[in-house]
Amino acid sequence: MLSNFTVESLGQSEDHLIFAAFTDGGQELDENVFGRMFSLPAVVQPSAVFPALVLDVESQLQTVTQKRQATISQTISDRNVQFFEAETKKLDGWADDLKLGLEREIKELDRQIKETKRAAMTTATLEEKLEKQKEIKALESQRNQRRRSLFDAQDEVDKRRDDLILQIESRLAQQIQTEKVFIMRWTLR
Repeated sequence: MLSNFTVESLGQSEDHLIFAAFTDGGQELDENVFGRMFSLPAVVQPSAVFPALVLDVESQLQTVTQKRQATISQTISDRNVQFFEAETKKLDGWADDLKLGLEREIKELDRQIKETKRAAMTTATLEEKLEKQKEIKALESQRNQRRRSLFDAQDEVDKRRDDLILQIESRLAQQIQTEKVFIMRWTLR
C-alpha cells in the first residue's frame, strides 16, 4: 500500500509517501526495499483475486502506515520544539543586549553625576555652583529617562514573548491528511 501523508505545521505543508508491504508469509518489508521494488520492470495483469484474508492484510498495512505516520509526526514536533527554542533564544539574547546597553548608560550617567557633584563642591563662585547643579539635574533627568526606558524595554520583551507564544501556539497544531494512493498485490518472478 502507498499512502500520501500530508502534515501542515507552523505554516508549512509537507508531503510524505508512506510505503507499507507484507509478504504472503506475513513478514513486513522495509519501506526502502519496497520503494526500490518500483524500479524493477513490471507487467500489469488483470485484477487478481486476493486471498480470503484481504481485510486482515489491509488492516496490517494500515497499522504499519499509522506507526510510520506517528514517527513522522514526532519528528516534525521535535523540529517545531527546536524552532521554538531557537526563537526564544533569539528573543532572550535581544532582551539581554537591550537591558545591558541601558544599564551601561545608566551607570555612565551615575558616574557623570558623581563627577559633576564633586566638581560643584570645588567651585568657588555661586554662578559656577548653579551651573553645576543644572548639569546634575539634566544628567539625573537623562538617567531617570533611561530607567523608564529599561522598564519599557522589559515590557516590550514580555509583549514580544507573549506574541511569539501565541503565534507559535496557533500554528503548532498539526493538520494531517492521509490519502491512500493505491493498494496492490504483486508477484516477483
